[in-house]
Amino acid sequence: MFRFFYLFLVTILYIVAIPFLFLLSLRQKYKESIPVRFFLRDNPPFREGDIHFHTCSYGEAKAIKPLVDRFKTKRLYFSAITQTGFSVLHDYSQNVRYLPFEIFLPKWYREQKVLIVVEAELWYMLFLVAKQKGSRTFLINARVSSRSYPKYLKFKWFYKKIFQNIDSVYAQSFDDAKRLARLGAKNIKVSGNIKFLNIQPATKSYQKEYPLVVAAASTHEGEEEGIVTAFLELKSVENAQLIVVPRHPERFEKVATLLEQETKKHDLSFSRFSESQTFGSDIVLVDCMGELINIYKISDIVIIGGAFVEIGGHNALEAAQFNCKIISGPHYFNQVDIFNAIEGIEITELDSLSETLLNYRAIEKSKIEFKATIDELVEEIESVL
Repeated sequence: MFRFFYLFLVTILYIVAIPFLFLLSLRQKYKESIPVRFFLRDNPPFREGDIHFHTCSYGEAKAIKPLVDRFKTKRLYFSAITQTGFSVLHDYSQNVRYLPFEIFLPKWYREQKVLIVVEAELWYMLFLVAKQKGSRTFLINARVSSRSYPKYLKFKWFYKKIFQNIDSVYAQSFDDAKRLARLGAKNIKVSGNIKFLNIQPATKSYQKEYPLVVAAASTHEGEEEGIVTAFLELKSVENAQLIVVPRHPERFEKVATLLEQETKKHDLSFSRFSESQTFGSDIVLVDCMGELINIYKISDIVIIGGAFVEIGGHNALEAAQFNCKIISGPHYFNQVDIFNAIEGIEITELDSLSETLLNYRAIEKSKIEFKATIDELVEEIESVL
């Protein structure tokens, strides 16, 4: 009965949303994923197989690499929600799809021995249909941030319905495990954050052109202006360089306009990495994907975006492996476990960033201290295959 009413409700919402989905599909960020997910364009079902991995976006897709390697001889299928997640999964296999909207899943989903879903992708129909078709279902690297927890509790009755169809949950921390249990999760184990197991190494070596290199990594709307202002104060006393890497490609042009204006105003040089392929300017915009890890390698200071505004922060592990001095805003609520596993991260508000940068010598170099394992998870999956 619940399934009937749920499908009825989401179908009504889907019909109402069709005009908005069409408009969203005109945006660069969604032009590929929306037609495939919501209108099933060129999105055939998988064949029957061994393991179906489902992730949301880039970070989660990267995190499952150790698991993929352990089961590479099996029949593996992958699905994602975002274009960045899809592109990462496509490096693992050609058997990649965008996960269709829930109303399509009963007919689209094919029997798999195991369904593995990463972090917070709690889709009711995905788990329900998978269980009905005989899959053993896993939620791995599961987390519920302290900030999000009260919102989850308001819909506790709904999450209990979802967890009825999840056989095993592997949580990032004991705090996550307690929150998940309160929401109805069962058979919970704590494995640590599996992102610790797949820290991407640098793929290229670039020449460092300035004695002090500051990287602004994965920045969002409302952050670049404050970061540039703080850098300009540092630049007045140090021979420093700023490398800016926006989180979302659709913002490259807007950020380029800002950086060009500021460099002209202060008589500094500016370049776009996509054009120069070098780091020879005072301020460089990296307007292409896949270079952030290589930039960390030549950086002295890394300013992690997404936490000066209320986004939740971003993964600092890749920067910490190079012992960079790391600065973050206070809103890192989606990265608490990762931040707790890294020594030396300096937390500051955006309006205090200038002072923090000017006193960068007092910031400790970052160091990773962590513990995570997939051994128990692998053993449980193997028992099903």
